[in-house]
Amino acid sequence: MHLALTVHVRRLAILLLLTATTLGCGSRPTVSLEAFDQPILTPHYATGFEIVGADGSQSTLLRSKNPWQGARDVETTLFIARNGEQAPVGYDGPVVEAGARRIVCMSSTYVAMLDALGAADRVVGVSGLNNITNAYVTAHRDQIGDVGYDGNIDYELLVALQPDLVLLYGVNGASPMETKLRELQIPYAYISDYLEESPLGKAEWLIAVAELLDLRTEGLKLFETIPARYEALRARAAAAATPRPHVMINTPYGDSWFMASRGSYVARLIADAGGDYVYTDNTSNRSLPIDLEKAYLLASEADVWINVGSYTSLEELRKQLPKFANVPCVQHGAVYNCDRRTNSTGGNDYWESGVVRPDIVLQDLIGIFHPEVLESPAPELYYYRRLE
Repeated sequence: MHLALTVHVRRLAILLLLTATTLGCGSRPTVSLEAFDQPILTPHYATGFEIVGADGSQSTLLRSKNPWQGARDVETTLFIARNGEQAPVGYDGPVVEAGARRIVCMSSTYVAMLDALGAADRVVGVSGLNNITNAYVTAHRDQIGDVGYDGNIDYELLVALQPDLVLLYGVNGASPMETKLRELQIPYAYISDYLEESPLGKAEWLIAVAELLDLRTEGLKLFETIPARYEALRARAAAAATPRPHVMINTPYGDSWFMASRGSYVARLIADAGGDYVYTDNTSNRSLPIDLEKAYLLASEADVWINVGSYTSLEELRKQLPKFANVPCVQHGAVYNCDRRTNSTGGNDYWESGVVRPDIVLQDLIGIFHPEVLESPAPELYYYRRLE
């Protein structure tokens, strides 16, 4: 009996060893980092990211390029693991399982991207709950944590939320959160849509977010409709019979009046909507301050004035900027603000879903500059409103 039992145990041990050996031989060895050089998605409009893979691997790498202002030759990566695959040899960045379910969004734009992908219910934490207009977040305020801002993060709450992933951004350098997230072993990704100057480039970042959610097909299908509609609207504006209006932007911030560059996001929207941006002197890649006298001269030349900061009425604008009360666009009431979809706590959907839907923003601006080229009757403005 003892001999028979010993033989049986030996046979079982040999069988298990052979099984393990067979499985080991059939499994794919860990791929090197250099092998991840196969383009999975190269954006058409965005310049700040790409998604790459490796032969024989279902996993991908999200590469964020120069993900903050002033960055030069900087790249951050996130390994998106699938089918139990391990991170490549030589990789020491964050790793997340594809299909992240519990996500903390450090920008309201990321919430809008998740919502557009039908995944708003994956938001478990945000930065600045009162500044978010999203319907799902608003309806589930008691279930979503407000983790604070980069300089004052509630890490105890962040850990308690058990996130699979934190979507963050850098301003003038890496996010202050990065070191702590590494220490806590919480995966993170830089989503740098705000650095894109192309309206369609900003929106294309939703494909990067879709990859993290394992919704690549859905993301590509969703995005492809946006450029098509945007380009059709731009063609209508370009064919307008009416003159291109001169367009002034912004109001003072402190002692300065910042004016966007002529290649900026807002300047491109103005041009695509059939307008001429009044300030052509700024050829840099950032907004530059001008003095009040220069702003007055520009406003005096403008047919339309948009994006007037916190001003909610013509009366308020005239009171705060009395010198500007007599410029033609104010006298004619051609002043518009992008605050139509602002909630009671100050959150503005223009800075949220407007980034994901540049086609709707463009339609609004065409409705202001050239309403005659839109369907009749022209659709109601969505993000903008005329100041009364």
